[in-house]
Amino acid sequence: MKFALFSLMMNLPNALTGEALTTQQKFLNILDQARLAEKLGFDAYGVGERHGAPFLSSSPPVVLTAVAAATSRIRLLTTVTVLSVLDPVRVAEDYATLDHFSGGRLELIIGKGNDPRHYPLFGIREEDQWESLGERYELLKRLWTEESVTWNGKYRPPLHEVTTQPRPYQQTIPVWHGSASSTLSTELAAKHGEPLFTSNSFHPQAKYKALIDHYRERLEHYGHDAGKALIGSGAGSLYLADTREEAIRRYKPYYEAFHATAAAQHNQSPFKDLEDNIANGPVLIGSPEQIVEKILDYHQAFGHQVLSISVDGLSHQEQLEQVQRFAEEVAPILRREIPSQVWSTPPILNEHDSTSSSVGIPPAISPIFQV
Repeated sequence: MKFALFSLMMNLPNALTGEALTTQQKFLNILDQARLAEKLGFDAYGVGERHGAPFLSSSPPVVLTAVAAATSRIRLLTTVTVLSVLDPVRVAEDYATLDHFSGGRLELIIGKGNDPRHYPLFGIREEDQWESLGERYELLKRLWTEESVTWNGKYRPPLHEVTTQPRPYQQTIPVWHGSASSTLSTELAAKHGEPLFTSNSFHPQAKYKALIDHYRERLEHYGHDAGKALIGSGAGSLYLADTREEAIRRYKPYYEAFHATAAAQHNQSPFKDLEDNIANGPVLIGSPEQIVEKILDYHQAFGHQVLSISVDGLSHQEQLEQVQRFAEEVAPILRREIPSQVWSTPPILNEHDSTSSSVGIPPAISPIFQV
């Protein structure tokens, strides 16, 4: 199994101390997280996209460019790029630029988003979210793989012989499809034969398993080998301690603070409290042995090869503690138990950058950019 550390850059006062980070302190905290994740052997670092408090993650390409400058090996993911409200031309340009600065370490996870507040901001009706996502993704793929694109659609003005610049650094920027609530996302992923990333954040295992099963069925329908399906999964929150009782005691204030936010309530999680979520939901709260057992159970249901964790909301010291404990006490067991070929080879670089690739990855990062 491969591992990613994700953040939505949620910036709430600490539930225990009341301490609040300034916006800049939170940005620097994200860079610290990414450096630590790379040092501890995580395979990827991801930043989500949200538009509105308490999240500061409105500009993932900007944040991930800073992360690219602060790291050298770790893959960079968007979790998710809210493509349902974005201009594909702008997305093609921004992320191709990031692809160069990262030396080809970028992968996108796209989706319609998980916060209805962004629709009025960008002039999209919520009922159009799925149609908008599908149309914009078809255009984005063409902009990254074709030159002189002529196009006409519903959600942006027509294009005539457009070639976006820069061209991506990788031959193909990998795209995952975020899945949380609807078979429309799994359908889009299956149609293109591309990997799926289930959010697995707010509901019982069965809900997400049904979506994954649908994805595999539709892969076969479109002529793809479902046996080679590539799936990633989130895991809710993480808190490791020597015993489950200690983990619950230490994490419960954070859990209650987050679930009091409007963003959490929008997801209508059915769990009545933290203990119910531990027993019947995706959160990883307990001893290392208990967390390994739970992840293996979810793997039995999902068959995923990539797992993301998050330490959003914890104090700075607890973030360091949790990421390090997971890397040292949980990840090695799962790497051994669940072999994964994801990210086992370097990205395929664009032929126009073949001279750069000969000097190693990432050639685009020079010391002047180091944070």
